[in-house]
Amino acid sequence: MVGFTNFQDLFEDKKILITGGLGSIGSELVIQLFEFNPKEIRVLDNREIELFHFWRNFRDNNNLRIIFGDVREKERMSQAIDEIDIVFHVAAMKHVLICEQNPFEVVKTNVIGTQNVIECVLEHNVERMILISTDKAVNPTNVMGATKLLAERLVSAACNYRNNKATKFGVVRFGNVLASRGSVLEIWEKQLSEGRKITITDPNMTRFFMSIPESVRLIFHATYHAENGETFILKMPSVRIVNLAEAFLELKGYDSNYYEVIGANIGEKIHEELISESEANFLMENEQMLVRFPLTFDLDKIFKRFEQKGFKKTKIKKLISNDERFLLKKDEIKKVLDEIHYNRKCRRNVK
Repeated sequence: MVGFTNFQDLFEDKKILITGGLGSIGSELVIQLFEFNPKEIRVLDNREIELFHFWRNFRDNNNLRIIFGDVREKERMSQAIDEIDIVFHVAAMKHVLICEQNPFEVVKTNVIGTQNVIECVLEHNVERMILISTDKAVNPTNVMGATKLLAERLVSAACNYRNNKATKFGVVRFGNVLASRGSVLEIWEKQLSEGRKITITDPNMTRFFMSIPESVRLIFHATYHAENGETFILKMPSVRIVNLAEAFLELKGYDSNYYEVIGANIGEKIHEELISESEANFLMENEQMLVRFPLTFDLDKIFKRFEQKGFKKTKIKKLISNDERFLLKKDEIKKVLDEIHYNRKCRRNVK
């Protein structure tokens, strides 16, 4: 797992914008960034009431600015990005079923919105921009994954037309973030509270996963290393959904078979990938993560530069979630769920 590094020099006295800042990742970014004494954190989102409550949680911190806006509106993004040093582009439509039913709305947010952010970043000479992506962008089978793949490509391509601007671009590719908003743990908690069995889509389904704090630390590492649109992927474990469900139920005091199978949703894969075979020749790794390089740069020069950062060429050809090397056993899953529960309590105390 990604260990915590001192990023004081990277974030201290900087002005930082987080698009989609009210989500699980965005709010955790705010909490962890406060530790590095940034000059200002701007949280942009399009949910008025939640922005108000977020401000109430952090109103004693004079470094926080709340911005109502949408990445679809370039003019508003330009105002939000003015004088900013670092942009974390988290805003996205991400729920597979909703995206399948509203494809062009997803394009407006995930594709056009990302391009708006890129253009504003370049216009305002921002130091760094990091896009938050997903494993669903690898060999996508749904609208959400396809739009996130295109968003990744837009960020990498931005390096080709930044001209003499010094902006550094990078991408972070996540697996499932456990305990994030709308995640399976949140759904299961609600189902149990209503006296219902929890639901699983397919017992054979597997997923890569990471915790919210881990995901933010990966973002920080990517921010530190990113130069020319590289994609950073945490070396993370995976779970079989039925094993996750059984571990969750047992920890809650229920029988491990207190679930029902409802079948996969439209567009869902049975197994997810973090790296495709076509990307294998453009990879390096260190102990914590993989880095995938864009196709348009001199790879020999890039490899040498990242060797100096502690990376090495990898023999990994593909990462898929049903690989037995990554799948956790039930007892290991329980330890992870206990840690997530502990982190939730800590975060509530922080706020």
